[in-house]
Amino acid sequence: MRIITIANQKGGCGKTTVAINLAASLAQEGKRVLLVDLDPQGHCALGVAVPEEQIDLSIFDCLMATPDREPLDVGQIRWQITPHLDLLPAKLDLARFEPEVVDRADADMRLRDFLQPVCGEYDYCVVDCPPHWGALMRNGLRAADEVIIPVDTGFFSLHGLTRQLEMVQEYTQRRGERLPVRVLANQYDVRTRLAREIIAELRKKFEGLVFDTVVNFNTKLKEGASFGQPITEFAPSSRGARDFKGLVRELLSEEQVVEAPTADILRQAEKLAADAERLLATTNTLVDKEDSRPSMAPLPAQAATTSSTSGEPVLQILDGPDKRTVADEAPASSSTADSSDDRVDRKLERIYGVKQIGEETFFRSHIPGANEVHIAGDFNDWMPHQTTMSHAGDGDYECQIKLPTGRYRYRLVIDGRWSHDIHNPSVETNEYGELNSVLEVV
Repeated sequence: MRIITIANQKGGCGKTTVAINLAASLAQEGKRVLLVDLDPQGHCALGVAVPEEQIDLSIFDCLMATPDREPLDVGQIRWQITPHLDLLPAKLDLARFEPEVVDRADADMRLRDFLQPVCGEYDYCVVDCPPHWGALMRNGLRAADEVIIPVDTGFFSLHGLTRQLEMVQEYTQRRGERLPVRVLANQYDVRTRLAREIIAELRKKFEGLVFDTVVNFNTKLKEGASFGQPITEFAPSSRGARDFKGLVRELLSEEQVVEAPTADILRQAEKLAADAERLLATTNTLVDKEDSRPSMAPLPAQAATTSSTSGEPVLQILDGPDKRTVADEAPASSSTADSSDDRVDRKLERIYGVKQIGEETFFRSHIPGANEVHIAGDFNDWMPHQTTMSHAGDGDYECQIKLPTGRYRYRLVIDGRWSHDIHNPSVETNEYGELNSVLEVV
């Protein structure tokens, strides 16, 4: 179970809205999700239409369980919201938790210990923390695998974010641990200059921590909360729903990135170093040969070709440390108007990129050093885990998809990092200022 804690001491940043809609969007993707409310205000229950007067046992009863009391079963507390989403609700009695456990050695461990037995029942757990530092927020951090800090794009957001990051870092360092923290720009209104400047400053100051996804200001998110429905139910085609789908897309792509053992990393580094040395040696040899030729003689075509068993010329393309062989279209001649570089470029176009052959669309990319490559686009609802490119050896990745006639946008997800297809020159800028690759199926 991957535990994601939503935390920010600054009020008004949309923390509970993020927790509810992230959990619901993960559940919509078929993930088993547990939503835990650690805020005594109990807004998670309110946001999914669970009436407080009908809540008998709450998260407070879970956290206050002691060895001398009969242990509570999660089934006694949780509410099923959708087939894949359960809630552990909070009530006002949760405000008693912090003064009652202040002197206990295990005060910060209560939530983690309680969740341990249910780890096999869920894929994700989303924890909504209260908007203040204390035992409840520390419980959320201690249980977490990672932390998401929602930041509204208002005037005080940068100062609040800096303070929150410092406190999380200080708390985890005291325990000798390192807790991954990500920043989510929330309630973003692209129409205002201040919002645009703040999000630019966020990406500059906290580079590498900020999600690519931005949750835009959307009235449907607030309306859905007032009706007790997550955005996936209230307005599934709204911009708010698309934004949370994009956030889930990022999280699911990260789920596929597994940190390699140190030995594997060293072996990979050694291989890359050896490949670089071979490439350098090959380049030097070619330069030496060219320098030794008479200056008035053109580059012989035979330097770029060899003969196949059938006698047909074959082009040798030097690509990194390895050579690729493809049949040339005609014997090279020193009188040919096209240069050797032009011929190589044409061959590379034939080998890499995206091509339609019959009813199939073929994707092929050269990505040395990559462990996993996926494709996300209009044709798979931007869910990268649904389309995996197979490793064809020597840093090449490929796949084929049968697509109906139409225009499609797509991106590559390389070891969890999103990128456009550098082998496809057809691109357009998306709403986040990045490039989408484009293909037309006829």
